[in-house]
Amino acid sequence: MIDNTIRHGTWWDKMKNVPLSDLMEGRFTRLFPDADGAVFADDDLVKLAAKLTADPDIPPTPEDKVDAEENTAIASAYTYFGQFIDHDLTLDPTSHLRQKLTKDQLKALVNFRTPRFDLDNVYGRGPNDEPYLYQRDGIHLALGNPMSGNPHDPDAVDVPRAPNGRALIGDPRNDENRIVAQLQATMLRFHNAMADAMPAADFEEVRQAVRWHYQWVVINDFLPTIIQSHTIREVFPHLAHDVSIQVAPPHLRIPKLRDGLELMPVEFSVAAYRFGHSMIRPIYRLNETIQRRQIFSTSADPAGDLGGMRPIPQDWAIDWQFFIDLGDGPPFETTTDANDPLTRKPQQAYKIDTSLVNPLGLLPEIIASNPASLALRNLERGVTFGLPSGQVVAELLGTTPIPDDKLVIGKATADDPKEPLADLLPSLAGNVPLWVYVLSEAQVTSWALQPDNHDKDSIPIRLGPVGGHLIAETFAALLVGDRTSFLRADPGFTPRADFSHNGVFGLAELINVALRPRS
Repeated sequence: MIDNTIRHGTWWDKMKNVPLSDLMEGRFTRLFPDADGAVFADDDLVKLAAKLTADPDIPPTPEDKVDAEENTAIASAYTYFGQFIDHDLTLDPTSHLRQKLTKDQLKALVNFRTPRFDLDNVYGRGPNDEPYLYQRDGIHLALGNPMSGNPHDPDAVDVPRAPNGRALIGDPRNDENRIVAQLQATMLRFHNAMADAMPAADFEEVRQAVRWHYQWVVINDFLPTIIQSHTIREVFPHLAHDVSIQVAPPHLRIPKLRDGLELMPVEFSVAAYRFGHSMIRPIYRLNETIQRRQIFSTSADPAGDLGGMRPIPQDWAIDWQFFIDLGDGPPFETTTDANDPLTRKPQQAYKIDTSLVNPLGLLPEIIASNPASLALRNLERGVTFGLPSGQVVAELLGTTPIPDDKLVIGKATADDPKEPLADLLPSLAGNVPLWVYVLSEAQVTSWALQPDNHDKDSIPIRLGPVGGHLIAETFAALLVGDRTSFLRADPGFTPRADFSHNGVFGLAELINVALRPRS
């Protein structure tokens, strides 16, 4: 049975007032252990969090109108693929066990689970330990009930669920909302498609093939989509020279990362990788047959919003064409609805900037509370973990910090007002929380790459040098330290030709393979 107390942030909610040494125990490491933590008054964090949270979008931008907050470079599928990756890296199966152990016993568990791109959020502990996640052959993954609402995907399914509605999956957090839950179901189907394509293979061989294709997408598609090209090509020179990653291995400037990672760096987990919170839209269309829904709301109606931890309405099958261009997949079609005219095309992620949509300012209690503001939760974590400021991390990375008068807060749109962070609060002068610095840096440096006369609303916003290096180098270190990653494939790994399109395999191709009708 699924433990009904498992929620995103539950561990953190129990850790308020716990000494930093205990917070770090067996979970995290520091990339810059000698850097002092940035200090902020509680009132300043509250004010900053309020400024980071946008006003309600009432009414929401119609689907046939241009939304200036959309990121022209990043489709919405990458928002939730990023969340899926995070849950793959940070699953901690010992969380309940740890509460019962002494400090000495905890120290012995430091290496119980090292972070890896291993899809344990899909596979759990495998078919022997968790057979309910698998079909009878012990190779194919179990799928949930059929879903309707997307005529372009007649085989759409939910994730498997227990009688109480809880998802029976490797990581319950992948049921936090109805988009990531259906991405989980898509990954289950991708595994099964791989198993069908390898009929003579055993489970371990199929799992390795799936993991390597997934890792390929992370490095060759996800990271170049979210990080500015000069940064990603510095860390992964094979992308610049169009050669295999074995010929041009990753280049890591952070000394702590060069030999791989056993624990997740706090600078990554508590700050840099939380950039995705700014990419969340307030409202999404799942398919042609139902109206758009808010990501979260105060409604008690099970069909009132996209919040998860509960069954998905049967006719809410996701149409991935609304989240990413599927290319040669199901065709674009224009549908006319009296209430909501729409074109079947991808909804773009919101821009990476210092603005979180309003629903994230009051998260449902089932997700988080005390505080319920996502921005404030992120800021408080940074202080609790003693994170250095963004300016300090920039210097440690060999990057010139952005001057106070250029480091701004506000939506990355041409018409919305922006002000220097240091003008908002004097305590932020030369001392901006790392998470906020990463968000502001993305906007400031992305705009600086374009001519002054360029339409600012159409400029792609990607992570700058500090955020980009922290994320790209952490990802690289995780692969370098994993003897089973595709970096260690001998001979070098390339995705299956029958899963690729014109020699390309990325997130869109992975989804298209998953959506293929089974023979």
